[in-house]
Amino acid sequence: MCDRFALHTPRSLIARRYFGIQTPIGDVAPTYNNAPETQITMIRAASPRSAERPIEFEYSWWGFRPQWVADNTAPRPINSRAERVATSRYFRTAFVKRRGLVPASGWYEWRVENGRKQPYYIRRRDGEVLMFAAVYEPTGIEPDTCCAIITRPAQPAVAYIHDRMPAALDPSCWDNWLDPELTKREEIRQVTKPISRDLLEAYPVSTAVNNTQNGGPRLIERI
Repeated sequence: MCDRFALHTPRSLIARRYFGIQTPIGDVAPTYNNAPETQITMIRAASPRSAERPIEFEYSWWGFRPQWVADNTAPRPINSRAERVATSRYFRTAFVKRRGLVPASGWYEWRVENGRKQPYYIRRRDGEVLMFAAVYEPTGIEPDTCCAIITRPAQPAVAYIHDRMPAALDPSCWDNWLDPELTKREEIRQVTKPISRDLLEAYPVSTAVNNTQNGGPRLIERI
């Protein structure tokens, strides 16, 4: 599961360091408590795509609803299970045609300890940015897209906290994941690779993160 995460790395640094883009991207304020039904940063293939500008950074509404759903009260799931995203009627077209990456410095999960829920912050040990696999859909309004983060069974480093985790992808498959020319489901699955389970670490943090109105670097400090 993923319903709260942080992103404090500048978007221009992400673009330069991981995608080789030197031109301005447009930085935004660091966030330490991104919550559902808000606008989050998403990376998708640029249109048109070129060697100089292979990707685009944008804000996307975190809560997915396909355009063909006419009912405004229909669900807006924030996550989609990796086991079903390619076959679910709700997500399958987006899985084939509209895949994105949600950058994150880390995410939060909760574990019941001594009768209360203790939040944990999960990140890469080396401090590098995580990239969560996502699917998105055009909205026709601001923001231009809505999205859902794909989840998978938790890796051993975090399974004692929660049995699900975001599908954080290995850098070697980012380009393939974003490639709009790659549309065959089995080929997409074959080239998609999770990050190494040895890269993740988790530690307890303040319950201040429970309130979505709270923010700042204090939320990710180890207690």
